[in-house]
Amino acid sequence: MSTTPTTTAGGTEQHHHRGRRLRNFLLPDGREVHITRSPEEAESLRQRLTAVRKPDEPFDLVINGSPEHLEALRKAHSHHETRREALKQKHGEAFDEFENVRAQLDALGGELHMLTDHAVALDANFSKYGYSAHLRTYGDGPPASPGSSVSGFHDSDHEKKDWEKERTNGTAMKIYKKPTVRQYFHKGLLWRASETTEVASFELFVDLLYVGILAINGDHASEEPTGSELLKFSITFIMSWKIWSDMTVIVSWFEIDDIVQRLCVLFTMACLLGLTTNMLDAFHDTYTQLVAFYLAARLFMSAYFIMLTCLVPMVRGMMIAQVILIVIPSILWIVSTHIEMPQRLAVIWIAIFLDLYGPSFIVLLVRYSKGISRPLGEWVDRVFEFYPAVNIEHKVERTNAFVTLVFGYSVVAIIYQSAAPFGLNTFYGKAVLGLIQAFCFNWIYFELDGADLFNHAIRRRAISALLWGAAHLPFVMSYVLGAAALSKLVVATDLHDAHLEDLTDAYIEKSDHEIPIGLRWFYCVGMGLAMFCMGIISICHIHKDSPRGGRVRIRKRYRMVNRFGVCIVLFCLPLAESLNSLQLISIVTGTIVWVLLLELWGVSCPEDSLFGERRKCRYTAECKVSKRDLETAVKEGHVIKVAELGDEERSREYEFS
Repeated sequence: MSTTPTTTAGGTEQHHHRGRRLRNFLLPDGREVHITRSPEEAESLRQRLTAVRKPDEPFDLVINGSPEHLEALRKAHSHHETRREALKQKHGEAFDEFENVRAQLDALGGELHMLTDHAVALDANFSKYGYSAHLRTYGDGPPASPGSSVSGFHDSDHEKKDWEKERTNGTAMKIYKKPTVRQYFHKGLLWRASETTEVASFELFVDLLYVGILAINGDHASEEPTGSELLKFSITFIMSWKIWSDMTVIVSWFEIDDIVQRLCVLFTMACLLGLTTNMLDAFHDTYTQLVAFYLAARLFMSAYFIMLTCLVPMVRGMMIAQVILIVIPSILWIVSTHIEMPQRLAVIWIAIFLDLYGPSFIVLLVRYSKGISRPLGEWVDRVFEFYPAVNIEHKVERTNAFVTLVFGYSVVAIIYQSAAPFGLNTFYGKAVLGLIQAFCFNWIYFELDGADLFNHAIRRRAISALLWGAAHLPFVMSYVLGAAALSKLVVATDLHDAHLEDLTDAYIEKSDHEIPIGLRWFYCVGMGLAMFCMGIISICHIHKDSPRGGRVRIRKRYRMVNRFGVCIVLFCLPLAESLNSLQLISIVTGTIVWVLLLELWGVSCPEDSLFGERRKCRYTAECKVSKRDLETAVKEGHVIKVAELGDEERSREYEFS
């Protein structure tokens, strides 16, 4: 952060960061005024200053915004205005020239600051997603200083933005607005808007449709747990997932927020609804209708991208690439409607592969084309000089909302209606165990794998970001399949004390006296594969973990070994066909609880007590610079550019409470 010297009333030169509110200043009589946020902080600061200052060095403490604070500022301001007028009268034209030069330097300094490695606003969320030396923010005015947030004072630029937003409240939504790129890559740098992209209400409304998709797809697969049903479940679920993913990407790329956008989302939802109504008989009579609704949504998206090539020519190359990636698999989908089973499956899976991973190949081509061929790299740099990027906050929040929806489906699936006079029975016990499973999965995903991050997978590198996104599809699919199978196991009557008359009529029809072998595989492998994919997602992140294992009880790599070992146990569990439904659910619940307990204990610090008040804990973050070089840079006022550091691995330790 650049600093500017300020001469105080007493002639002392002080330095303060741009964008940071003043914490102390001198009055005309030489008395120093310190600004605090609360009486408690004032008392604490008074004790510290009294201990280090001499008796002949008086000071005042004022509360921020208090009348005393305003009065002291007025005195200092009036004093400096008087001095300014005196200097102007004394030096005349020289003073005016000096003022003009100073104004030009401030303007140029602010512009340079926007292009340095520190020109990133607070909303980049470094504390939540990790630091990136290649990230820049753009917006009105200079970026805020991180210190302003820590100190508790609000930056004036943020206050200005807040007032600008308040002025737009109550205005009517426009019918059409020209799309604006929210964030984009240019010459290796990520430029993004300084404000956080929030999840819109209509996006959450789209998720409501997936409640029905999960219920129809999952429940039908559990009713007939065969390979054919698993194949149909996978294909139809991936098709619906792709439509959801397309809507998420387009909202994350471009800021539109008009009525036309809402109507486009509504049309896509109508296509998704049509796809859902043709899922169950997709391999027989309704396959053509299924593909028709899917292609309607996909080709509508390609038409939207074609429109964007004209409206936003800056990212024309990526938009044309997206159109090509939609048209080619669409041709394969049309071809599949004219081919009979099982030859149709080959065309379907090729089309699905292109739909899912085609955009990833474009990203990899843009990032690593220079390593393949120099002419190819030059062509890619020319065509994809600007290409839109996914907003990390929006992507993570949308994914979290969808995963929460999936966990919610598993909770709803285990609910049954009892007809027994005393409800504490085997059915209730199995349902409680299923609830524990969902609770543990939610705990692991959000509060262990997705929290306490040093660097999020999306901000880490392109490969980790693509792997993070790709792992969520098998994670969601396998968990939905396992939860659907669990709903059948809860009402199974394969136990001697599980009486069929304890269930209502609707659940009597759903109950099985013997557990089909396919249901065992759906349940155990589904839960095991979900746990495995969660481990992959966790590996993609860099957590606040020690590289030498001295700051946490169990290193992350060893916790992952334990998790993958549990996955192997779950994969092999269906082979024990002698286990009844209660034993099967109990074993799966026990292994999941074991993973949770080991993770909770493993991520804690040896110095930190699991009971009582929390002690100080330390974590180590990788930074390729020595402590000596870091101290020298601080003393000399140099800025160390993380992107230009050498390959030698060293570490820097941080302390937090």
